[in-house]
Amino acid sequence: MVATYRTSDIMTCAISNMLKDGETVFHGVSSQLPMIAMQLARFTHAPDLVHLNIPGGVNPTSTLKATYSSAGADLLDSGEAYFPLDQLFDLSMRGKLDVAFLGGVQFDKHGNVNASVIGDYHKPKVRLPGGAGSAVLIPTAKKAIIWRTKHDKRTFVENVDFVTTRGNLWKIVTPLCVFEFKHGLLYLDSIHPHTTLEEVQQNTGFKLLYDEVTYTAVPTAHELATLKKIDPSDIRSSEF
Repeated sequence: MVATYRTSDIMTCAISNMLKDGETVFHGVSSQLPMIAMQLARFTHAPDLVHLNIPGGVNPTSTLKATYSSAGADLLDSGEAYFPLDQLFDLSMRGKLDVAFLGGVQFDKHGNVNASVIGDYHKPKVRLPGGAGSAVLIPTAKKAIIWRTKHDKRTFVENVDFVTTRGNLWKIVTPLCVFEFKHGLLYLDSIHPHTTLEEVQQNTGFKLLYDEVTYTAVPTAHELATLKKIDPSDIRSSEF
């Protein structure tokens, strides 16, 4: 079929549709795509979703100056209240944070996340930023959603080089598919309509597990029109 959407569109819409009305949701720095997905959810099916972020602006109405890092002044200046970052971690540890959007560089079928090193820890090929907030939020948030704009065998590996964190991992959204962590393992939840099961397997470093092959919902005309309205600068595509 001919795609009428871009990869950034289907990933944003897939993430948006994972969010429920009334949930309290947090995104960190360099999180442009989930930031727009949260805005999309609030403008469509989840008007009472609570949007939290690094600067502390609750339910911001503007993201225009947040483009460089998803942590710009607009998120605070246009927010309806202030909720500082230190209280966000306390909120999560008290079991009151429904969803946290977090990143990583390596993932394995056991749900381990590596954001620390590639190679041996003491003599790494690459030293990465480290766990930062994810080391706390993945184990304590009710659901952790990870997005990754690359899907290859260096990213999805049999065993990560270093376990930075693990915990309440729920979904991983990539340019090819959506994974779900269940029964202690990473399962294929859906593949995007523009790819195939064979392509996903060729780009994954472990054998795919799945109950059945399903396809991610194609973005609707209403979703695409809403994205143009709330994201005229195409922030959601900045990571590609």
